[in-house]
Amino acid sequence: MESTPAVAVHDISKSYDTKRAVTGLSLEVSRGSLFGLLGPNGAGKTTTIRMILDIYGPDSGTIRVLGQPWSEDLKSRIGYLPEERGLYTRMKVGDVLVFIAGIKGVPAAEAARRAKSWLARLELADTWEKKVQELSKGMQQKVQFISTILHEPELIILDEPFSGLDPINTNVLRDIMIEYHHSGRTVIFSTHIMEQVEKLCDGICLINEGRMILGGNLHEIKGRYGRNTIALGFEGDGAFLKTHPLVKRTSEYNAFVEVTLVDGADPQALLKDAVARVRVSRFEIKEPSLHDIFIERVGATKAQGSVASPPASALAAGASRS
Repeated sequence: MESTPAVAVHDISKSYDTKRAVTGLSLEVSRGSLFGLLGPNGAGKTTTIRMILDIYGPDSGTIRVLGQPWSEDLKSRIGYLPEERGLYTRMKVGDVLVFIAGIKGVPAAEAARRAKSWLARLELADTWEKKVQELSKGMQQKVQFISTILHEPELIILDEPFSGLDPINTNVLRDIMIEYHHSGRTVIFSTHIMEQVEKLCDGICLINEGRMILGGNLHEIKGRYGRNTIALGFEGDGAFLKTHPLVKRTSEYNAFVEVTLVDGADPQALLKDAVARVRVSRFEIKEPSLHDIFIERVGATKAQGSVASPPASALAAGASRS
């Protein structure tokens, strides 16, 4: 893996009229990593992606992609799936795929061969002669994904790639992303669903209100927040958990309660108290979820009156765990 980052963003900001969309954002994405750009809707993820791709210029700061400032030759080395899907709907599927691949320098015959192979893999083999507008929304999304990777790019950037896909096609797309990651390509995707990032990514940048909340290697981030989360399953009245001195907060689910302990609390002390009050069927010490870390970080920064910047050591993200 090359030492030069696939993407290096330093202190970029972007405003639209009086609205600040991104403020002082810095991040690095290592080559060959699977990187998650994560945050609530409206956090600044799409604006950040569009600045990386030179669709928008930053008001300040610098961006380097594949080791260089933006230039036209980068377009053939990058695959981009935009949040707002857009295909030539009156063209036939085969024609539009060959056309888009041709823009990226793939000869027509080779583009057709690759397109037919991908359509077959994604169970769209019978759509070659159909117009795009005749396909369902989910099928159109799969066709657009094929157009994103048909020229075999080094860097793949996907903005909310799972939006609108059913669980089966979400799994298919996820598997392809992992496949590209294992082949040494760099994959960046944005999402507001933290569970997707936890299952897929090496490195993350978590954005809220245009600023970085967390950045770095996902495993290391979780390690910094300790193992103070417990999945507690029981029969009986669990009301005591809400006021227990060892408990910071609780989240109730169908079959268990997720308990976050206060700093320095002994999980065994909570177990002892729980056994005395209810019939315990599950007591599992877990890593904190990204959701819990996000809530803690946002709560802390709101209490301080501003979003704190992460340490510089957290900016180098995406080191592979595989």
